[in-house]
Amino acid sequence: MDPAAALRAQLVDSMRAAGVLADPRWVAAFREVPRHVFLPWFFAQDPDGRWAPVTADHPDHLAAVYRNEVRVTQLDGSDEAWEQALASGPVHGVPTSSSSMPSIMAIMLEALDVAPGQTVLEVGTGTGYNAALLSHVLGSSAVTSVDVDAAVLGRAEGRLRAAGYAPVCVVGDGEQGYAPRAPYARLLGTCAVSRIPAAWLRQVAPGGLIVTTLNRVIGAGLVRLVVRDGVGVGRVLAEDGRFMPLRAHRQTWAEEALVASLDARADTSRPTLLPARAVVHATSGFEFFAGLELAGVAVGLDPARLVHPDGSWVRHRGAVVDQGGPRELWTLAEEAHRRWRALGRPGRRHFTFTASEESQYFALDGSSLTWPL
Repeated sequence: MDPAAALRAQLVDSMRAAGVLADPRWVAAFREVPRHVFLPWFFAQDPDGRWAPVTADHPDHLAAVYRNEVRVTQLDGSDEAWEQALASGPVHGVPTSSSSMPSIMAIMLEALDVAPGQTVLEVGTGTGYNAALLSHVLGSSAVTSVDVDAAVLGRAEGRLRAAGYAPVCVVGDGEQGYAPRAPYARLLGTCAVSRIPAAWLRQVAPGGLIVTTLNRVIGAGLVRLVVRDGVGVGRVLAEDGRFMPLRAHRQTWAEEALVASLDARADTSRPTLLPARAVVHATSGFEFFAGLELAGVAVGLDPARLVHPDGSWVRHRGAVVDQGGPRELWTLAEEAHRRWRALGRPGRRHFTFTASEESQYFALDGSSLTWPL
């Protein structure tokens, strides 16, 4: 067995042991589709936060490709950062394209529940690796993949051809789907959306599925919706999943607000018993509910900070919080934590999601409680 095949086998075995990969079709796809073809180079983040280039010449390249980790392939929406990193070393930047963590890919692909003869629209081509997995199982002719970035898509098409796959790849705004090949039995969103786009609801066939993740900085999660009469209804999946947002759905205001919150003068400062980790960390049982109650916030770390477009902010300093703006965000977080405990500490799997063109909202099982987007 060649080194890449051996590493793929190890990756598959680890995902099966973790319980995220079970369907024999997807097991075979992950064993046979060569991820390294789609990741001849990528960025690796240094301890200081800068991004270093990793090429096929790097001694750890192949092993890194087959680790169960996300691999960033673009910063700041262009290739300039990559060229600069090659020329002069690690660079700063915001990731805008990547190859997702294989375990999250497996969870989403299995949630699609595909059957032979069905068609799939993938929103967010990225490296092309996920489109290759879909093509392996369904056949290339059944797969349509759209990406907003022509350069990213062009590279993906070339790598797909090199791996032996030829899905239909289209440059376009993923929020609009791709009407010429609709309707689709399945739609897979490999980028996060703030709302389920209306075009997706229109382009999925009756009884078809949408699997995607929502662009929520706190409490992001995967949803699986069945579409009927233009309305998608389904559940928040128990597994956590976080993706880069659709470019039109990025929180462009947040970076400046988070920098300002580092040394902003507080309106109030007081002790708190609620640790920052409970609100902002993905492994916290409370985090999903916190995201419902603190809709629209953005998060910064070191120290932990929350900011909101209305100008409200909080800076968490161990046992003390500083707050400013029109609302006391940490006070709201503490109230939400008390409410969550009173409701029996529900986790993400206890919530449903409903999406129509007019309204979209979460609901808690066994209650009348809803949270609109």
